[in-house]
Amino acid sequence: MNRSGSYQIHRSDYRFGSFAGGIAITLILAVAAKYMALLPVLGMMGQLVLAILLGIGLRAVAGVPEQTMAGVRFSGKRLLRAGIILLGMRLNLGDIVQAGPKVLAIAAINLVFTLFTVYGLARWLKMERRLGLLTACGTAICGAATVAAIAPQIKATDNETAVGAATVAILGTIFTLVYTILYPYMGLSASGYGIFTGATLHEVAHVIAAAIPAGQQGSDLAILVKLTRVAMLVPVALILGLIEGRRERKLHSRMKLSNGAEDDCAAGTEGNREGKKLPVPWFIAGFLLMSGINTLGVIPQQLASDMITLAYLLLAMAMAGLGLGIDLKTFSSMGRKPVIAGFIGSVFMSLLGIGLVHWLGLS
Repeated sequence: MNRSGSYQIHRSDYRFGSFAGGIAITLILAVAAKYMALLPVLGMMGQLVLAILLGIGLRAVAGVPEQTMAGVRFSGKRLLRAGIILLGMRLNLGDIVQAGPKVLAIAAINLVFTLFTVYGLARWLKMERRLGLLTACGTAICGAATVAAIAPQIKATDNETAVGAATVAILGTIFTLVYTILYPYMGLSASGYGIFTGATLHEVAHVIAAAIPAGQQGSDLAILVKLTRVAMLVPVALILGLIEGRRERKLHSRMKLSNGAEDDCAAGTEGNREGKKLPVPWFIAGFLLMSGINTLGVIPQQLASDMITLAYLLLAMAMAGLGLGIDLKTFSSMGRKPVIAGFIGSVFMSLLGIGLVHWLGLS
């Protein structure tokens, strides 16, 4: 483990038996999470969060053999990126364009408002900056999958990634239950309720579960609005990459400045070189590419569906890998403030969402 708390994978770790064993553990946990997610209440949490919790639980109860950790880390790093790329097959950019400007507006306004609100609350609560960003992005965009995609951009540790993902998913489960109970009293049509849930709930699984009372029409609109938010993962990731790169260059320049003018000049040259690099991680570019392929319809629908299933399996294996690297003491010490910030931000997002639905005449 390096100083940031993230594991590094070395060539010496790749002993086939132990390496394959580590991957097998994450696969077993991911499959178990998938079937657990079919149960009524657990289904609201979703496969990804259940995989994290299973990993944390297994480590706490039985421990994880050290020789298998190379495979576990491989799942948490490499398979994560592969899963994010394949997840792009869920997105049809044409459907989002056809949804109309009002639907795009409500998704964008809610997303931007929630990002700034949750991050502001996180900083007010004196949370670590990276964990605050993960909580804000996960709440605003698409839960655990977003946390996993953003984490490499801001160089978050495994602990921060797991805590952020679990936090937004647990909050989403709570709000899903609340929405379902309050639906008859909201005064919204089926379509209005579907737009509201898609614009304000955290995970795709939450949106699907909460939209069931609104029937087919409400469910279809809910998923469409939710996927519009998912599409916004790409620009958010790029912007965060630019901000993080600029921040690192400033810190680097300050360190060089303290060592003298000559080093400062060298730092400026290096900073200029770094500044020419566009922070587009290959897996985010891959996500966008797969979305484009799905939009063009060049892949049969059944194959696209199978690729999405595989994407969630790989992401669940990655989440299980992260969970297996988390100590419960670390999780409990880091988890309280993100829950507070995420909860308050989610309440504000819900209030804004229902207000926008009425204001834009979508109720």
